[in-house]
Amino acid sequence: MNFAVGFKPLLGTSQSMDNLEKQLICPICLEMFTKPVVILPCQHNLCRKCANDIFQASNPLWQSRGSTSVSSGGRFRCPSCRHEVVLDRHGVYGLQRNLLVENIIDIYKQESSRPLHAKAEQQLMCEEHEDEKINIYCLTCEVPTCSMCKVFGAHKDCEVAPLTNIYKRQKGELSDGIAMLVAGNDRIQAIITQMEEICKTIEDNARRQKQHLCLRFDSLYSILEERKKELLLEIGREQDDKLQRVRGLIRQYGDHLEVSSKLVESAIQSMEEPQMAVYLQQAKELIKKITDMSKVSMSSHPEPGYESMDHFTVNIDHVAEMLRTIEFQTDAAGEDAEQEGLGPERGLEAEEGDHLEGTDAPEGTEDGENLPRLRPKPASASHGQH
Repeated sequence: MNFAVGFKPLLGTSQSMDNLEKQLICPICLEMFTKPVVILPCQHNLCRKCANDIFQASNPLWQSRGSTSVSSGGRFRCPSCRHEVVLDRHGVYGLQRNLLVENIIDIYKQESSRPLHAKAEQQLMCEEHEDEKINIYCLTCEVPTCSMCKVFGAHKDCEVAPLTNIYKRQKGELSDGIAMLVAGNDRIQAIITQMEEICKTIEDNARRQKQHLCLRFDSLYSILEERKKELLLEIGREQDDKLQRVRGLIRQYGDHLEVSSKLVESAIQSMEEPQMAVYLQQAKELIKKITDMSKVSMSSHPEPGYESMDHFTVNIDHVAEMLRTIEFQTDAAGEDAEQEGLGPERGLEAEEGDHLEGTDAPEGTEDGENLPRLRPKPASASHGQH
């Protein structure tokens, strides 16, 4: 069926009325606003029925207005700007009516004698019957046609229906489809928002766990530093004891050397005495002193290897290997530690105590409830002795 478009301008139309009509079209039903007209927080307008259709599609579990139970409000997005509209428990009935737009619609209908969308009384004319308007719809062929085509033309054996009925039905289907798409878009936007929140939560959790991990390792550093100080003090104490003993022997031998040197000097002077009588008077005493001095035992001295400090060597290879295998503790490992009488936060500390000779952690490093749990991997071979 072929048909042409014919234009029959109505009298009294103007460009200003056309522009006004464009501003009075609902973005959902594509018809002129049907009262009551509600205004959204974003300042866009909707028929309250269209707003309610979108709201119900976006909030299928929301209680109807006539329900006796009190329900919380819902939300939907403006079809014009996608702004999120949050409603109270009254739903769309809690939105403010735009009385100004309703009054303009009334004035427009009074001033205009043409139907909606008739910018110039556009009529589809039948191409085969030039004087006939397209006023019916062929359901069999799914095309608009005229009455003459139904009676005498190509559609005389087809099932037809009034054009207005099909128009309203398809308009309703399109409106429902738009509402479904808008509701689907709202659900997708909600999913996107939820995923963005998940990303933020992941970043916050990772930052917190990094901080807790740093606290755990700072605790290890404190334990090692404290143990190093204790071992250095132990080395220092033995160093002082040995130095004190050796320096005491040095003073003892020095005093003996001084006395012996003076005795030698006196003996040499006596040897130079020319008079035998005087020499004999001094010689007996000198000989006795020299004999006594030679009998003094000076055998006290440090034993061989006394100066060595090699026994202070520390073997930390197995400790270093244990530190290199530190991993995050699994839930199963934490449960095993608790069953053995150790809390999940004390398992690593016990391991450190075994290898670092029981040194306690310094104050201020007590593990928190949410600190990351660390555990060493099981060693593949036995470690050496300290």
